[in-house]
Amino acid sequence: MRSRQKSTWSQPRNRRFAVVAVVAATAAPLLAGCGGSDKKDPLSDSGSGSKPSGDTVVVGSNNFAESTLIADIYGEALKAKGIKVSYKPNIGTRETSYGLLKNGSITVLPEYNGALLAYLDPKAVPNSAAATDAAVTAKLDPKLTLLKDAPAEDKDSLTVNAATAAKYHLTADSTIADLAKHGSEIAIGGSPEFQTRQQGLVGLKSEYGLTPKSFKALDAGGTLTEAALKNNNVQAADIFTTDVTIAQEKFVVLKDPKNLFGFENVVPLVYKSGLSQPGVDALNAVSAKLTTEALLDLDAEVQSDKKDPLDVATTWLKSVGLV
Repeated sequence: MRSRQKSTWSQPRNRRFAVVAVVAATAAPLLAGCGGSDKKDPLSDSGSGSKPSGDTVVVGSNNFAESTLIADIYGEALKAKGIKVSYKPNIGTRETSYGLLKNGSITVLPEYNGALLAYLDPKAVPNSAAATDAAVTAKLDPKLTLLKDAPAEDKDSLTVNAATAAKYHLTADSTIADLAKHGSEIAIGGSPEFQTRQQGLVGLKSEYGLTPKSFKALDAGGTLTEAALKNNNVQAADIFTTDVTIAQEKFVVLKDPKNLFGFENVVPLVYKSGLSQPGVDALNAVSAKLTTEALLDLDAEVQSDKKDPLDVATTWLKSVGLV
């Protein structure tokens, strides 16, 4: 489920989407009130492909907390430029949201370039963020376009717990190679597939010379993996880079200079004719400011501190001078 270049269901974003396909029909009305302003049932008019009236920009989000938060950031940044905005939250699967973009029912959607590419072309293996964007652009519906990437990524990582970081003197500046010399002393945890994939143990060995003492099959960056790392049942694990447990438990994400885990930059996906140049400029300005560290902090405010994502979005925009 974690491989960057496997099917769309392999992507981090789709960890959340996997349950959406099952529950969307019943859950959407309950979720429609979460995050953002002027929001309504995301499925109420999607079947007819109805488009917004006038000059309204419709900002959509998929059905997980980070997507809702980023959508609120986009929407409030657009409002700050005098652009009329409405929200279509909690849409669900990429298949649905991509279709709504193509028919103009939504104008802007937070995306992740690597995950979107895997949906559009599962066989693509780009070697840079720019190459990822170029490959996406080549496969996109001609009515759609990507704007500028943010430095922020939500991607797989090799992450160690606080005890392991202290033991081996690992910091936020340390790389996977720095852990490799201690591989014979540690257990690594992750999804069962992590054991056999290039973007897993195979690549850790070939790219960094890291062979762990043992591997524990857990889940795809979920509660089992988080708990095992917290309790030191494993000393390193495959954790998403914006997982709120990183900050909560003082985990240390090891840098991946060889880009074993690919590219998952946050990027606005836009219905071209629905967004003016001032709107494009506003969203590009957001991307220029949004780092992985900032997104991790914002996610923690929403998911751990239970703050309203709209409030979190507005506060952050003010802090970086965009509102």
